[in-house]
Amino acid sequence: MKTKIGLFAVGIALISIRLALAEDSEAAKKDMAGLQGEWALVSGTADGQPMADGMIKQMKRFCKGDEVTVTLGAQVILKAKISLDAAKKPKTIDYDMTGGVNTGKKQLGIYELEGDSLKACFGAPGAERPADFTSKEGDRRTLTVWKRKASAGEKRE
Repeated sequence: MKTKIGLFAVGIALISIRLALAEDSEAAKKDMAGLQGEWALVSGTADGQPMADGMIKQMKRFCKGDEVTVTLGAQVILKAKISLDAAKKPKTIDYDMTGGVNTGKKQLGIYELEGDSLKACFGAPGAERPADFTSKEGDRRTLTVWKRKASAGEKRE
């Protein structure tokens, strides 16, 4: 009898874990869908220093599927495969660099996605994941805020 109860308890635990993982997966899929499209940089800070307005106006972020490309004018700054964990607090985002100066490296970050606004904070390649949305001198973090651009025929406010 104890064996049956034990097996039942293990079965219930496995079902609970599977349901929790499915919910996490759905949240990540929803966020990945929310990252799609073209984005313009609103503000940015790198290693505690605000990015120049001229740079901000030229930065674009393009996301298709699980791939992101960030450009400065015509220059590709980075290309990466994205992995999300929407269950963590704050939510985590990883970039496996496939193009740009950090090809072959990994960048760990955190993000907040609210409608057409994305806030992300990344450590330098190889650095630890940030625990908060800050960028201070010497911490080798980049904090950015992006706004989704409306696609052709679509009006956004």
